[in-house]
Amino acid sequence: MTATRVTTPFDGRSTASEVVAGVDLGGQRAIVTGASSGIGVETARALATAGAEVTLAVRDVRAGERTARDIRDSTTNPSIRVVPLDLSDQTSIAAFVAAWAGPLHILVNNAGVSATPETRTPEGWELQFATNHLGHFTLTTGLHRALAAAGRARVVSLSSIAHVQAPMVFEDVTFRARPYDRLLAYGESKTATALFAVEADRRWADDGITVNAANPGAVATNLGRHLTEEDYAGLPAYDFKTPEQGAATSVLLAAWPQLDGVGGRYFEDCDQAARHRPETPLQGVADHATDPAAAERLWQVSLDLLADGRRA
Repeated sequence: MTATRVTTPFDGRSTASEVVAGVDLGGQRAIVTGASSGIGVETARALATAGAEVTLAVRDVRAGERTARDIRDSTTNPSIRVVPLDLSDQTSIAAFVAAWAGPLHILVNNAGVSATPETRTPEGWELQFATNHLGHFTLTTGLHRALAAAGRARVVSLSSIAHVQAPMVFEDVTFRARPYDRLLAYGESKTATALFAVEADRRWADDGITVNAANPGAVATNLGRHLTEEDYAGLPAYDFKTPEQGAATSVLLAAWPQLDGVGGRYFEDCDQAARHRPETPLQGVADHATDPAAAERLWQVSLDLLADGRRA
């Protein structure tokens, strides 16, 4: 963790629209994955409100088109488009990357799946790790040239407080040797998204690209559709946010001018997170999610998995 912790005038109750008030993103191009529901919609809406051209990268194109119409109507910004993207499908990601032309100023890796029954991609990868981390890893590295062309691009990698209890098990990231635990698998995938921000920022800072991780907080969206009543009973008593509040930290990292050049950090409630402590179980970032050595190792593990998958 960087010694000087970054704080802002915003907090956990702030909304995405409050964060972008007065911000001008005119001439900037943004991609938000998973932007057809939940906080992805409000992230895209806020960026559009500030004048960005926003691409909604979604699995369900019909839902994406409905969202695009709603955002155009509510913001009067006509520059909203919808492009299909399935982050569990490497072919879909490759097609998306190949179709992108020109610079990319903002990439919000928002899409995700949570607590799914054991499911494997065609490559044999566990679905949550494959979607939440590997899919976004492939997407972001594939768009590196477009991000570098923007000059001062920003990438936001969504994590979760679920990472705290789930350090990476590098010998078995796809749950082949261990009994499958869907909540642990989700937590590990979110440790991975935090570590991705650390290593990507280290590698790409000289290209003018800053990468940060964001914990949006607890938001009642369809991300929790696989959770049972028993699961909820075992979870801490979260203070749930609205989708507009849940999108605020992502939008802050994507658009707030005062964060120019700030990267490789983990934010929550619109501030850089403090170190996690047991007495505050719903706050902070665990050491294992900001460890530079683990971040570098995960990058190589990811490259190796992708190479193996292409040969399969």
